[in-house]
Amino acid sequence: MSNEEIIIYTLSGITALLIVWIVRLEIKIKSIPSVKLNQHLNNQINILQKNIAELFEFKSNTGEQFKKAGIELSKRIGGIETIRFNPFKSDGVGGNQSFATALVDDEGNGVIISSLYSRERVSVFAKPVKNWTCEHELSGEEKEVLEKVKNKKRI
Repeated sequence: MSNEEIIIYTLSGITALLIVWIVRLEIKIKSIPSVKLNQHLNNQINILQKNIAELFEFKSNTGEQFKKAGIELSKRIGGIETIRFNPFKSDGVGGNQSFATALVDDEGNGVIISSLYSRERVSVFAKPVKNWTCEHELSGEEKEVLEKVKNKKRI
């Protein structure tokens, strides 16, 4: 055996011992609480990032649902007004059994329902309203009830 071979075998042995020592140190480092804690913290951070992403998605979906609900609410009947009256005042007959009722949404679309009551019969009329106007001629009471509901909307 030559000197060179002895040196090579010795260095190989030292290298093997160093590798064993490094592996043993790695195992010990991983068992240190701060390293375990660090891995636990990384897991917690990943979970929190996932939760934050889910919250942003929920916020986005909720915002869209609120917009849809706002559109639907503007189309609902929000203005209701009724006036009772006596169509036969001049005759001195009857009471305030007749009425006019306006049912409209925020844009002034809906219907005016009116009823004329007399001893012999009751007549009911429905007149469509679009943008606060009606194609059909409105009685004084129907105009009044539409104006009342329109003024309530502006407040």
